[in-house]
Amino acid sequence: TPSEQPELHQMVEILAQRAELPKPRVYIIETDTPNAFATGRSPSKGAVAVTTGIMHMLNRDELAGVIAHELAHIKNRDTLISSVAATVAGAIAMLADIVMWGFIFSGFGGSDEEEEGGGIGEMVGGFLTLMLAPIGAMLIQMAISRSREYVADATGAKILGNPLPLATALEKLEAGVHQHPMAANPSTSHLYIVNPVLGGIGNLFRTHPQTAKRVAALRALAQQNPGTEQVVFAR
Repeated sequence: TPSEQPELHQMVEILAQRAELPKPRVYIIETDTPNAFATGRSPSKGAVAVTTGIMHMLNRDELAGVIAHELAHIKNRDTLISSVAATVAGAIAMLADIVMWGFIFSGFGGSDEEEEGGGIGEMVGGFLTLMLAPIGAMLIQMAISRSREYVADATGAKILGNPLPLATALEKLEAGVHQHPMAANPSTSHLYIVNPVLGGIGNLFRTHPQTAKRVAALRALAQQNPGTEQVVFAR
């Protein structure tokens, strides 16, 4: 509540005003893992969550950079975009599954003569297509998520007025997630500011760009706009 965390709520309110957004709901998650995420399919229903780990790890400017990044997700309606992408990917997987079972129960849809004339090859090709289509849809979904992170970084830097606090925050967060891994579901990892899923499928289907690339992009942005004025919070 604002009475329990007045500085955090004031920071969110000031940055929301700069982003021309209504103040989102603010949640604090009790975990040592330093991370944050935003949700809400429209600005009027937005919410920002931060962990106690991130509040302890980052200084005030870095935390402001992270919150600005999360507000950028709300402003850009990235939760809605991610939901649409996930729905499309799920629909493709479901259709592929239905068609595959249709092949099975219909005896693969071919006669003995067609099988002798190469029908088996067509059947195998059809099965491969049905198997690869959902994977392709998922890869596209992950690519969309990665691209939205770059956009949120740039928008968040504009909201704060300086890309560098977010750049240093990302470096700290990358190290922090390795020190305190979070038991996050891979299907929701796109909600976080850095990928909370380490190893295995977290590396195979990354929802976030490599942190080093994001930091490099933010530092390049700072060089391009050296005269931008950053919002200053009371110490």
